Amino acid sequence: MRSTVDRTFLFLTVVLVLFGFLIFTSASLGLLAREGARFSSVAFSQVVFGIIGGGLALFFASTVHYRVWRQYAFYIAIVAFVATFAVFIPGLGMEHGGAQRWLNLGPISFQPSEFLKIAFIIYIATWLSGMKKYISGFKKGTLPFLLLLAGVGVPLLLQPDTDSYLIIVAASMAMFIVAGGRIRDVILMGVIATLLLASLAMMRPYVKERIITFIDPSRDPQGAGYQITQSLIAVGSGGLGGRGFGQSIQKFEYLPEPIGDSIFAVYAEEFGFIGSIVIILIFMSFSLRGYRIAARSPDLFGMLLVVGLITLIVIQMLLNIAAMVGIAPLSGLPLPFISHGGTALLMMLASIGIILNVSKYQKKRI
Repeated sequence: MRSTVDRTFLFLTVVLVLFGFLIFTSASLGLLAREGARFSSVAFSQVVFGIIGGGLALFFASTVHYRVWRQYAFYIAIVAFVATFAVFIPGLGMEHGGAQRWLNLGPISFQPSEFLKIAFIIYIATWLSGMKKYISGFKKGTLPFLLLLAGVGVPLLLQPDTDSYLIIVAASMAMFIVAGGRIRDVILMGVIATLLLASLAMMRPYVKERIITFIDPSRDPQGAGYQITQSLIAVGSGGLGGRGFGQSIQKFEYLPEPIGDSIFAVYAEEFGFIGSIVIILIFMSFSLRGYRIAARSPDLFGMLLVVGLITLIVIQMLLNIAAMVGIAPLSGLPLPFISHGGTALLMMLASIGIILNVSKYQKKRI
């Protein structure tokens, strides 16, 4: 057993946070040229809630024995569900961009789905580790697991927040496989997920539009295909070495959401192909180190907990970057550690704290 946290994983996290803030700062300069945009407000949220608040959350979570979360998993999940449903309460919930995803708490706004992601992973890790001997069966294993996934989807799909639901499903399925789920049941869940996505595309025009735009971005370059078109221009303009830090042109007026889900395009324009490879390699190292901690966890609960939390970050990173270079549909998912979102960064660093605590007890290589 280690007496300290995994320092390599902590170092990679710090690198991503600091490097991410530099990228965020450069992308935020584009706000100064946009009417009605306030750089100070987004910077305040990112620094105070994201970096400072997240740093405190990381420290606190790293000091709490990870098995404590198992004892309170059910209650944490209930609180997260109540908070997520609270966005529908008039006067408390706040709508933005056609989605009801935020709680208006006076001077600050909070996106409870970020809390729900971690709370559900903690609960699923608890459930799977407790039901391990039944996981290979359909009646007591796969079916209840599917019902839990359906349950967490209710508040998210009503908002709607389809993207958050999909990455929760992906992380949960990874945990299901690690816990001993049968391959045929995983294939069945994959088929169900595909049918669900197809149904959402038929019921919700914006999902269908994303898929059509992915297939043919040039179909409507000034409408549905505008973001991916401008993103590809930004990425292509970066060339091999990039225009240089702060020198992106696309972030001024042209590129939608330069501090949000399009931030990788701004980064690629400024740092080029070489810089893009560097940030991807840092993310890969972070991910592999995280899964290494999972593999050496002292028990199944710790392993599942780390696998779920790391997969949440990895899937989100992959989908964001893939969308910006046109090899996946636009998702609206932010780039972890880098995109604007104080709540998201705070909760992400809290989850890193949990992983670091697990790393204290990881088994030594024999």
